[in-house]
Amino acid sequence: MRNTRTLRTPGGLSLRTDVRALVVVVALLLAASAASVVLIGTGDFPISFADVLKTLAGDGTAGQDFIVNELRLPRVLVGLLVGASLGLGGALFQAVSRNPLGSPDVLGLSQGATSGALVVIVLMSGSATQVTIGALAGGLLTGLAIYLLAWKQGVHGYRLVLVGIGVSAIVTAVNGYLLTKADLVDATRAIVWMTGSLNGRDWSQVWPLLALCAVLVPLVLANARGLRMMEMGDDVSYALGVRVERVRMLLMVSAVLLTAAATAAAGPVSFVALTAPQLARRLTRSPGPNLLPSLCMGAALLVTADWASQRAFGADQLPVGVVTGVLGGVYLLWLLVTERKAGRI
Repeated sequence: MRNTRTLRTPGGLSLRTDVRALVVVVALLLAASAASVVLIGTGDFPISFADVLKTLAGDGTAGQDFIVNELRLPRVLVGLLVGASLGLGGALFQAVSRNPLGSPDVLGLSQGATSGALVVIVLMSGSATQVTIGALAGGLLTGLAIYLLAWKQGVHGYRLVLVGIGVSAIVTAVNGYLLTKADLVDATRAIVWMTGSLNGRDWSQVWPLLALCAVLVPLVLANARGLRMMEMGDDVSYALGVRVERVRMLLMVSAVLLTAAATAAAGPVSFVALTAPQLARRLTRSPGPNLLPSLCMGAALLVTADWASQRAFGADQLPVGVVTGVLGGVYLLWLLVTERKAGRI
């Protein structure tokens, strides 16, 4: 039996709370916050943990204020928001598809957003803002194509994953072709973007992503109950009053927007969307979608990976996408072996 508590308000409302999941969320928030402060203090001009906190509170020197608030804080905030978006998007896709491999990386959404960005970079030599718009458009169009191709009296788990893998292969081939048509300067710029990096991120990347998360995260959490019921099957969900296709469409559109926005802000940072929900589930030991723990796990994973890349190889020498790709690839192999032993694949 799970350790749950019922919280009651003076107005008569009650809320069932999973104590272990709540502890995991608080622990992940603290870990992400601590890693963020350490990351802000890491670089060519190291700043101690205490001085970072003082500067964030407005008590630092002029030099510390410039380094912390203008140079490093936007990068860390982008990392937190991108990680949270990918973690939540991955949890949504895995819950909708009822498959631990149903993440934006596997389904081809990240590659679709990359295609949109490459079109702008290679064919239009566009600005950073235009690249962001192109990535969002590419992700949305890819998500729409996957949904339509997977539709057959509804969208179901393995069909969604299989269609996504096929679309991913096609889009990856298109990306390779676009790179062959680019000149050397644009190809170099595109390759750097495709690696996935937080280098050079500023407040112009923070605000759009923050606004999108402020709208989508409450919307997704408000539909968490319907998503939990959908894991029991469409027929049971219909019997319990859940408008299955409406909820599924709403959550998939939200997941696509979160993934595309994260890719637009930092490039296709791989495997965070795949690993964060599974790690969160193992910590909470909950069979549900674990939306909030996955969000927090994604944020903690990305800032920790960015810190590791700077500490191990020097500031700005190794993009964070390389670190998450290596770690995520190892995790994917382990997950495949585990699923095969369990007889699920």
